[in-house]
Amino acid sequence: MEKVHHRSFLRVTKKDEASLPVKALVIAIAIFCALLVSALFIFFVTKLDPISVYVSMFKGAFGTKRRAWITIRDACLLLLISLSLAPAFRMRFWNCGAEGQILLGGLSTAALMIYFGNKVPTPLLLLVMMIASMLSGAIWAFLPAYFKAKYDTNETLFTLMMNYVGIQLIEFFVDFWDKKQSHSVGIINMNGQGGWFPPVFGQQYTLNILIVLVVTVFIYVYMKYSKHGYEGAVVGESVATAKYAGINVPKVIRNNVLLSGAISGLAGFVEVSGISHTISNNTAGGRGFTAIIVCWLAKFNPFAMALISLFIVFLSKGAAQISSDFGLNEFASQIITGIILFFILSSDFFNNYKVSFNHNRKEGR
Repeated sequence: MEKVHHRSFLRVTKKDEASLPVKALVIAIAIFCALLVSALFIFFVTKLDPISVYVSMFKGAFGTKRRAWITIRDACLLLLISLSLAPAFRMRFWNCGAEGQILLGGLSTAALMIYFGNKVPTPLLLLVMMIASMLSGAIWAFLPAYFKAKYDTNETLFTLMMNYVGIQLIEFFVDFWDKKQSHSVGIINMNGQGGWFPPVFGQQYTLNILIVLVVTVFIYVYMKYSKHGYEGAVVGESVATAKYAGINVPKVIRNNVLLSGAISGLAGFVEVSGISHTISNNTAGGRGFTAIIVCWLAKFNPFAMALISLFIVFLSKGAAQISSDFGLNEFASQIITGIILFFILSSDFFNNYKVSFNHNRKEGR
């Protein structure tokens, strides 16, 4: 008797590397589909005009000059954190501890602002705070890097646990500095603004942008042209190949993760000294996890990260605005954002895989 085998209805196969125009077209189609599905949700569930909602989203991010600057500021911070993950992620070291590294960088910055804010010239203090924040982030990343290199521990769990330790350290120092028992240090140096980023070219956030711009170019050059960046890429492709080529794998892991932690710590410096001027357990604000999406979608390309960071911040600002303008609850606006992000993430799948139908679903033996 002939045995019949049933094939699956769909077949998924790996595609060759798509060209940049093809990738851009797939992403454009994904965005169009996302807007279409979101419009259906808006119309049938919330009973609102989708065009009005989309206009409101745009106004929330770029409706005024101040809103535009805040959107750019927040996009720059998200980009900086995403850049910090790139050296580690390219090496397949899954650094999920950016939140803790940001907090430690912010903690060092806040401590220097509190103790030396109105005693040391601002340019010198900013330089010291920047170095201290980068050292703090690097030290916080060193522990999981060392144990990964030495004992091959699970870096995902290790870095995640370091986040919680970092949060408790922040809680301890906030209570230590808080003289009013309000569990908050408030705005640090509000009167003298010691340790605050000064306005540059008449704009409050110019220095934020300049720092992120320098780091973006540095990470691009580091990953594309430097020896250390190349060795990290080889380790990420195959540890066995890296060892065969004579690469010191433990050293490469430590160096790249230290760089990752240092830039995350720098992000804490930018947040505390250049934006919020305070420290709390919410200083990182979940951006360390959002940056994972940015880094992965961009395929570790720093310039692609800039566009994706701006887009994600735009969605966040837009969601807040439509909640305010149309009285939608927080969950409805987040559903719209989630739909758009889902389609954007799906575009990455279709850029790498081909889905085809099996017309002959039976074969006999």
